[in-house]
Amino acid sequence: MEMRSKSPTTMGPSEWFTGDVFVDPVARGHGITPTNIAFVHFSPGARTAWHSHSVAQTLFVTEGEGRVQSRGEPLLAIRAGDVVVTPGNEWHWHGAAPDHFMTHLAISGTPRVCMGA
Repeated sequence: MEMRSKSPTTMGPSEWFTGDVFVDPVARGHGITPTNIAFVHFSPGARTAWHSHSVAQTLFVTEGEGRVQSRGEPLLAIRAGDVVVTPGNEWHWHGAAPDHFMTHLAISGTPRVCMGA
């Protein structure tokens, strides 16, 4: 067993996000099946760029209200308690509603591929 101190909150990189987004890492790629887990905090209207993951990504909304969209699909509203599973290689984005903050726990197996906002 290993006890680790909480990593500092970082600003989401501008290559990946539009608006103010803050990331609190929980786990980063350890073990034989590397998994990245982080709380991602979006200010109102902030969002990810269009991106995909080579394996499925799971988002668990912990607070607020947000939006998600897969390429070619309708925009969906998400709220605290919702779980969104995006299959591998599906281009999508997610972020906060225009007038609400939103935080989700993001769980993914590999780094994402970013296409731009």
